[in-house]
Amino acid sequence: MPGRVVLAMSGGVDSSVSAVLLKRQGYDVVGMFMRTGVHSDATDHRPDNKKGCCSAIDAGDGRRVADKFDIPFYALDFEREFGKIIDYFADEYLKGRTPNPCVVCNNWLKFGQLWEFGRQLGADFIATGHYAQVVRGPDGAAQLHAGLDPDKDQSYVLHGIKRDVLPHLLFPIGGMTKPEVREIAREAGLLGVADKPDSVEICFVPSGNHVDVVRERRPAGAGARAGLIREKDGSVLGEHDGIDRFTVGQRKGLGVAAGKKRFVLEIVPETNTVVVGDPADLLAGGLVASRINWLVDPPTEPLACAAKIRYRHSPCAATIRATPDGGAEVRFSEPQTAVTPGQAVVFYDGARVLGGGWIETAT
Repeated sequence: MPGRVVLAMSGGVDSSVSAVLLKRQGYDVVGMFMRTGVHSDATDHRPDNKKGCCSAIDAGDGRRVADKFDIPFYALDFEREFGKIIDYFADEYLKGRTPNPCVVCNNWLKFGQLWEFGRQLGADFIATGHYAQVVRGPDGAAQLHAGLDPDKDQSYVLHGIKRDVLPHLLFPIGGMTKPEVREIAREAGLLGVADKPDSVEICFVPSGNHVDVVRERRPAGAGARAGLIREKDGSVLGEHDGIDRFTVGQRKGLGVAAGKKRFVLEIVPETNTVVVGDPADLLAGGLVASRINWLVDPPTEPLACAAKIRYRHSPCAATIRATPDGGAEVRFSEPQTAVTPGQAVVFYDGARVLGGGWIETAT
């Protein structure tokens, strides 16, 4: 039986169509918009026709959709909490790691504090416009599965949701494609959002240049200090003006001429050194991960599964072994390239998400 659901409404087409579908299904919907304090001109789109989110224009779009369908709408002030996510983002780069703030935002804000607020309103469920699915297993327990459309699947960034929240999750568009979602928006008369551009992956970096954010947040950090770019053998190729410009696997924008293609192999914050080499040097047979969030009972024996080491990575066959410290050791069936500290590794059994954690080192 439908009950009360709090819906994260960003003003975009995905959450707006989610509102339409939930109302059609008979849910008592309460809309919530997260004010993050990130201010940008929503008309200043990136060249790839994408935009930031959480602007005043987005809030207005969300409220208009809510009004159209008689949905109570709350704009919640999460500026202080979101500031901590931006701090995490900057600090990870200064540690030579590549952060994933979308995962942190989902874990802490959307399915953490937003859900807590919803519970205070007597909500039975929390819903978002993510492309993922909740499936009931043979035992009736809720499972997190990938979205039906592999091009839009967002299950990777949802792996950190706590297991006890799974029964309360609703992803109304998880079984749809983007064109289907936009068509529903048009049919429902949501012409203002039906063709709205997709948001950029990192909403507080609408320009696409993360370095600006890091150096504004940490002006005296290692990111703004010069260092050396070296080959694996220690030979110096040149200098850089901050390690925050680099990530493992990067090829373009290195600022050095080596006579052949070079890729970032390692970032050493202690010496502000960027180590580069051949693409073959990026291959790793496995990794060590920390802070695993299991959505199944933690395995007591080595577990064969598929592992995904970044958002656009195709899951590869792997064996994982849970470690006593809450982490995991992962071995790939075939070497994988650019295993990046700071990114998430997520484990799958087919479409089902088993859990995931944070990459510490390649092995």
